[in-house]
Amino acid sequence: DSFEEHQMRAYMSHFCEYLKLPWDEFIGLGRFNPNNHSEKFSMSVLAVKLSQQVNGVSKIHGRVSRDMFKWLYPGYYSEEIHIGHVTNGVHFFTWTDSIWQELYRSAFGAEFEQNQPDVKYWEAIYNVPDEVIWKNRLILKNKLIADIRSKVKRDFTRRHENPKLMVKSLTKLKDNTLIIGFARRFATYKRAHLLFTNIERLSSIINNKDRPVIFLFAGKAHPNDKAGQDLIKLIVEISKRPEFIGKIIFLQDYDMTGGKLLTSCVDVWLNTPTRPLEASGTSGEKSVMNGVMNFSVLDGWWAEGYEKGAGWAIEENRTFGNQQFQDELDAEILYNTMEQEIVRVYYDVDNKGIPVKWIGFIKNTIARVAPHFTMQRMLDDYYKKFYSKLFVTSKRMRGDGYNNARSLVAWKNKIEGAWNHISVDTLHVPDSSRRPIEFGENFAAELVLNIPGLSVDDIGVEIIMGNKTNGDVDKIKFKEELKAVDVAIGKAKYSCEFPLEHAGVHDYAFRIFPKHPDLKFRMDFPLVKWV
Repeated sequence: DSFEEHQMRAYMSHFCEYLKLPWDEFIGLGRFNPNNHSEKFSMSVLAVKLSQQVNGVSKIHGRVSRDMFKWLYPGYYSEEIHIGHVTNGVHFFTWTDSIWQELYRSAFGAEFEQNQPDVKYWEAIYNVPDEVIWKNRLILKNKLIADIRSKVKRDFTRRHENPKLMVKSLTKLKDNTLIIGFARRFATYKRAHLLFTNIERLSSIINNKDRPVIFLFAGKAHPNDKAGQDLIKLIVEISKRPEFIGKIIFLQDYDMTGGKLLTSCVDVWLNTPTRPLEASGTSGEKSVMNGVMNFSVLDGWWAEGYEKGAGWAIEENRTFGNQQFQDELDAEILYNTMEQEIVRVYYDVDNKGIPVKWIGFIKNTIARVAPHFTMQRMLDDYYKKFYSKLFVTSKRMRGDGYNNARSLVAWKNKIEGAWNHISVDTLHVPDSSRRPIEFGENFAAELVLNIPGLSVDDIGVEIIMGNKTNGDVDKIKFKEELKAVDVAIGKAKYSCEFPLEHAGVHDYAFRIFPKHPDLKFRMDFPLVKWV
């Protein structure tokens, strides 16, 4: 969310008095560039600036967030920024159907529920007979079918639609038919339209007499999201075409109850977001708790969760810069995977009517994927990565009547006052114009700095090696901090020597930065000088 300055003045101006901040300083907290008066006030920028620990909600989201907010930390590369990640998890007891909870208790043991992230408990699913797994799946599918029939009858009656259409819509619903679910907020980046890129191809998959497929859609669009509403309208219109009646069903009034029913009862959970816009996505995590396989683009949580033999994936990397071309390619991958893998595996049954290979996928999903995406694992990660560190920092800053906090502020003021006076006295580096340093040989450098009013404990110096683009090293290939080898009043000598272990032609630069034991991340005080 971002807001124009006049909106902020209208509703938030009293905060300046409360916080004892001038207006320009307050409004600058929400801007990448505090002095750019045309820039909107961003809640995300405000949150990052006022937080010591920052995280994305999946590994990819953490990486994307570092790229998004790197402009707050000039002089640092996105891969260095302190923004981490904790991948979202889902609450096991809320989203796992009772039939699976009972099975897990009996198969995994009494201690399982208190140790949900421990994979060894989940691996006991391999000892459960295939017949039991399949019986659970059929019980849940029949539960879903009964609910859909009741809902469709109610909706058709309420809208006074043709009874023949209603009957035709319901006769196709059978528990031995492959059912694929797609239910979520209808934002355009979710690409609900992808399945309908090639209607003829889709029809051939759905209407295969020996191996039919049913698609269930549900979800809502924001009242102001016309494009999202149009997607829903498109799906509803396609579902009324003769070849898709009863094969593509849009379920109205989507809510949490409907969400739990779908994520626990369908056979496959489909997700087709535009890369890399899926921050995490949790509906697929809910499905794996119930032995439902995912088929998704490798974005958000699925980029970490995907295991071969435990679902299906469309690769993370884009092939085309043009989104329309990428959509068409992803649609073809979607159709091919359904035809050649998903449908074939589902309908490959033994003489008892049990799809043994499919159940192998279910067991792999439960054993290899589900334990990594519980709420318990997520909370453990937050505590280990972030909360425990914040407790230590908070205790130190509050201790001794906040003297440590005051000391840190005084140090920052000292650095800011002296920073522009730091200068290079001498710099000795190898002369590569005479003879390049070869792979394995030592690189040695010596740098003498003028640091009036500062000590060597106040600053650090490091060498950055990489390839230059437009005069700047664009990606770090090697980084090492120099050692202070000689100190005098107002001067400090730094040196480094190391073997070159990266082949190729490299550029390098030296970076000077402030150092303090209570500065948890350099980016918290982003003063940088390049040499």
